[in-house]
Amino acid sequence: MAIPVQSDLSKLGFSGHETFPFRYGWLRKAAIGAEVSPTYFSQPLALVLLGVGKNMVQSIRHWGTATGMLVDLGRGAVKPSDIGQRLLSEWDPYLEEAGSLWLVHWLLVNNPAKAAAWHYAFFHYPRRDFTKAEMVEHLSDWAARHDARNKLSTIERDVDCLLRTYLPGKSSKKGVAEESFDCPLAELRLLQTLEDGERFGFVFGAKRSLPDAIFAYALLDFLERVQGERQTVVLHEALYEPGSPGQAFKLSENSLIEGVEAVEALTRGAVQMDDTAGLKQIYLRRSVDKMALLDAFYAGQV
Repeated sequence: MAIPVQSDLSKLGFSGHETFPFRYGWLRKAAIGAEVSPTYFSQPLALVLLGVGKNMVQSIRHWGTATGMLVDLGRGAVKPSDIGQRLLSEWDPYLEEAGSLWLVHWLLVNNPAKAAAWHYAFFHYPRRDFTKAEMVEHLSDWAARHDARNKLSTIERDVDCLLRTYLPGKSSKKGVAEESFDCPLAELRLLQTLEDGERFGFVFGAKRSLPDAIFAYALLDFLERVQGERQTVVLHEALYEPGSPGQAFKLSENSLIEGVEAVEALTRGAVQMDDTAGLKQIYLRRSVDKMALLDAFYAGQV
């Protein structure tokens, strides 16, 4: 019998983005700023160096922590995370690889302490499509059940920002200002506007731009978090449970199985899938260095 995976929902974070989804270059700016000083984003000089207003400065800082590129030290101080430093200094500073966007998405939706609305939408919302009002209602109820009470206006702004994270903006005849730039995660096409224009739907199925190594990182991350003393994880968990790659990437069962088979080859059998009596299970036979996998991917070795 599958054991439900429990996400850490002891702290849920809403707002902080100042209504701006992050833009191309923002995470790189966040990493550089944190390297200059832990309190860089609280200093007046940040407005001058970043060339944006105070709200955007705070938004850049927020997205740095929400995507796991920065570590929040408290009282406004931050520092680059290990993965943030590697990704934004060595591997792909400007997120030019599609794999980097999938990696950032994975880290974002698995961070309910900083991005509760994003976590809820991908892991807890019970339907495949929604209107803004439906998502706001469900999210508000979920937050209240976890003692994270927020003003309705805060939830509404989070849902608006969530949509603009994954949907391309409308073109403007007057030109494009930085505020109207699409979020890089819109390239992943995880959300779509449905025919009536009032409903939005998750896009399920195979994700051809998702590299095997990035999927492997996500799967290993998931297995390490949920396996505990168990030797196996049921495939159903990796497909449907909160925090799973199946839900984060909105995969079909067949595309998840293909991904696991690719990871088995990539890890030389460290991850294996077995089908016993019709029950598909994923085994982590030995530990795998997830960062080494990413190193090899960005070096073009896998």
